[in-house]
Amino acid sequence: QVQLVESGGGSVQAGGSLRLSCAVSGYTDRWNSMAWFRQPPGKEREGVAAIYTATLTTYYKTSVKGRFSISRDNAENTLFLQMTNLQPKDTAMYYCAAGRVLGSSNWARPWAYDDWGRGTQVTVSS
Repeated sequence: QVQLVESGGGSVQAGGSLRLSCAVSGYTDRWNSMAWFRQPPGKEREGVAAIYTATLTTYYKTSVKGRFSISRDNAENTLFLQMTNLQPKDTAMYYCAAGRVLGSSNWARPWAYDDWGRGTQVTVSS
């Protein structure tokens, strides 16, 4: 059974940093992409960053480029999201996702992913 379990969320002040982790069990070779999504209060889920597992190509939401970094530790079966210079607009529930995403243009589309974690809350105060 596939499980994705996020951790590392919390409350920080603007300008602070957090590192999110997603522990993966039951990894399946059908995945070719892993990603982080977030859902701000009252808003739709949006793609934050993705990494294609074969090529290690990464994609980022424009507003987080230069501040967030996605990476994967194959040995530990863990996906990371290093977040720096956090701003109040980054406040959201953050989710880890994995799936077989066809086409790089779909990396930020929630429907392209098959497996999801339950999320970890990130709150940034000004």
